[in-house]
Amino acid sequence: MIGTNRRTHYYICKQPTDMRASYDSLFLKVQSVLKKNPMSGHVFVFMNKKRTSIKSLYYDGTGLVILSKRLEKGSFMKVNPFYKKQVKLTQAEFNLFFEGANLSKRFVESPSPPGKG
Repeated sequence: MIGTNRRTHYYICKQPTDMRASYDSLFLKVQSVLKKNPMSGHVFVFMNKKRTSIKSLYYDGTGLVILSKRLEKGSFMKVNPFYKKQVKLTQAEFNLFFEGANLSKRFVESPSPPGKG
């Protein structure tokens, strides 16, 4: 299982990923697309185009680990294309996401409240 703590971040790649990708290609995608260090201990999540499968890559201190899942029904949440920031989940949000829950409303950019913008 993934050994994480409160400081672990879960980054979702917005680009669809070929699920044939393995350690080296996912490692390179973390560096080139997400602009993160794959050896950081954070978890990096990749989805296929249909959003029916995901792969998660992380470094556990001794090597790279891939955790993958394919949903029997439905699809994983769609990343809001208007959300310009990096999609980063907490551990609790990742657990919900991994079960197929829809977290898209968390990533809707809304205008600042009056007097704050």
